[in-house]
Amino acid sequence: MDEDSRYEAVRSRDGRFDGAFFFAVRTTGIYCRPSCPAVTPKRCNVRFFPTAAAAQGSGFRACRRCRPDAVPGSADWNVRADVVGRAMRLIADGTVDRDGVAGLAARLGYSARQVQRQLTAELGAGPVALARAQRAHTARVLLQTTGLPVTEIAFASGFASVRQFNDTVREVYDMTPTELRAAAPRGRDARRAGPGAGIPLRLAYRGPYQAGAVFDQLAREAVPGVEEVTGVRGARTHRRTLRLPYGTALVAVAERTRESRAGGGTRQGGWLQARLHLTDPRDLTTAVQRLRRLFDLDADPYAVDERLGTDPRLAPLVAARPGLRSPGAVDPLEPAVRALAGTAGAEELVRRYGKALDAPCGALTHLFPEPGVLAEAEPDGPLGALAAALADGTVRLDPGADRDDAEQALLALPGMDPATVATLRVRALGDPDVAPPGTQAPDAWRPWRSYAVRHLCVAAEVGR
Repeated sequence: MDEDSRYEAVRSRDGRFDGAFFFAVRTTGIYCRPSCPAVTPKRCNVRFFPTAAAAQGSGFRACRRCRPDAVPGSADWNVRADVVGRAMRLIADGTVDRDGVAGLAARLGYSARQVQRQLTAELGAGPVALARAQRAHTARVLLQTTGLPVTEIAFASGFASVRQFNDTVREVYDMTPTELRAAAPRGRDARRAGPGAGIPLRLAYRGPYQAGAVFDQLAREAVPGVEEVTGVRGARTHRRTLRLPYGTALVAVAERTRESRAGGGTRQGGWLQARLHLTDPRDLTTAVQRLRRLFDLDADPYAVDERLGTDPRLAPLVAARPGLRSPGAVDPLEPAVRALAGTAGAEELVRRYGKALDAPCGALTHLFPEPGVLAEAEPDGPLGALAAALADGTVRLDPGADRDDAEQALLALPGMDPATVATLRVRALGDPDVAPPGTQAPDAWRPWRSYAVRHLCVAAEVGR
């Protein structure tokens, strides 16, 4: 899009572009999402930025009305397989906060200087600024939804000092941390719920969202002890355990979607309601990103449906289920175990080798086994080979992995067939353009063949 097209999107409050770009107003010093319901500024006063971090780096503060820091992530990072796309997925997963820029660069196979240069040239902000913007958003969530002390929130958000935390919050939100906490909407203030209530979250998405199909798939695949789907269709809850860098978590995500509307009343998307119980609040950012991948919340349904809707075979399926998603995974080992051992086999492995929770929560009793534990306990066969490769880094299936390199490394493992590798490209690596072997998937479906196959699968399941 050129700047005139972006301004037209702002003028029409088009939520399709929330997260794809941001606009800032010179006269107010504030930056917004395209669908902001405020009065549209004059074109001469508007600047455009590819990321919130770039807007913040130019001295603009986040709008308190549209909360541009809470938009869905750009769908570009799901599609792109280049270093910028891989870097953005890793930064979202908290790599810079845990390992620094040097750690990010090492994961990408580039020097820190090269990563800095490429991100700055394309996004207007380097990895430190991008991570800082994400830390500010995490801080706002914790301030407004928990009763944690401000000092604890500072370090939980990834800041190196309380002073840095205070300065960043004031710069991004034009409020002190105490003022930001006091400004929390009453309906979302979880501090009144008492200890142990967890962190309430709105997991935003753009456009239509077929929650029923996602929850159907999660219910079929649920591995007892680690995850479950309860309730009646249309009002189900997905509950599961998470193993995270600093601790563990229990999460519950509701099926019923909540719709958001632009100023003119047009539906622009919405959110899934979630509640997260963390043993260490430093894991909040990583946990949220892994849930977003599981539920495919950063997809661009407009682009997917526009392309697939022109195909005579897919057009009626797209019309019947606009916004169909392609679920991912919170742990790359989970879809691999299900593909190689089946759900029953995965349940047995969880029971034998998964770490038991200190305090089981209903049917949730274990974490999924770690690759190293599984490799040592079950060294033989394709599953043992894959677990060992994941444990020693021979195979990488993290958000920043090169998808083609990962495919070649997987195919080199004993007993690994193309169909299983295709499954892992979709579920573990979030590749939107995968056609399993034997599937007739014309090039006209690119770059959304994963979604096309998903439409065909859901249609077949409904027809049974």
